[in-house]
Amino acid sequence: MHMHPNLDRDKITPQQALDILIEGNERFINNVRRQHDMLQVRDELKDKQHPFASVLGCSDSRTTVELLFDQNLGDIFSVRLAGNIASREAIGSLEFSTEYLGAKIIVVMGHTNCGAVKAACDNFSGGNIGEIIRLITPAVEEEVTVNNEADRQSSNAEFVEKVCFLNVQQQIKRILRYSRIIKKLVQDGKIGLVGAVYDLASGHVMFDLENNPLKKMR
Repeated sequence: MHMHPNLDRDKITPQQALDILIEGNERFINNVRRQHDMLQVRDELKDKQHPFASVLGCSDSRTTVELLFDQNLGDIFSVRLAGNIASREAIGSLEFSTEYLGAKIIVVMGHTNCGAVKAACDNFSGGNIGEIIRLITPAVEEEVTVNNEADRQSSNAEFVEKVCFLNVQQQIKRILRYSRIIKKLVQDGKIGLVGAVYDLASGHVMFDLENNPLKKMR
């Protein structure tokens, strides 16, 4: 990586890629950023890119992945849609980043207090936003621990948090369901696929390693 010039991007493992993201997030949390030489890197990247990680995240202006993971230009292939939804177009972008650009890990990252998740909890519909809600609704329906209909709304922070975590897993399932390319890369151990939730208050990215489809990252 441009933050890790001594590592060979073609030989890096999914676990190494994950470790780099975790280390970068720790720097972000502690407000200890590495020096980024933007001009030099910009010149190096003018003809090609070779990101080590790909992140499907939310469009929320508070969740810029390069900042959260303290990475430089060209390090992360960022796909951002409200609610971190795995639309067909988003999945195609993830396929491109892994199969053709060599990214070693895909992170599907939601975040706390997500407006799109809240809208889905309230069954919002209007304009093209409805298509986003449609892809988050399965997570709302999967959350069954909150039975009182009055509590199954965005006003219930606990309910929203639970749906947020479930939505990350739902989007991972969509990726594996609709992408034979990514599914094979994961099965062959060539890439990692992991869920995460970013806490807006603490700056901490919480990785859901227990539900990682790869199970044991290489």
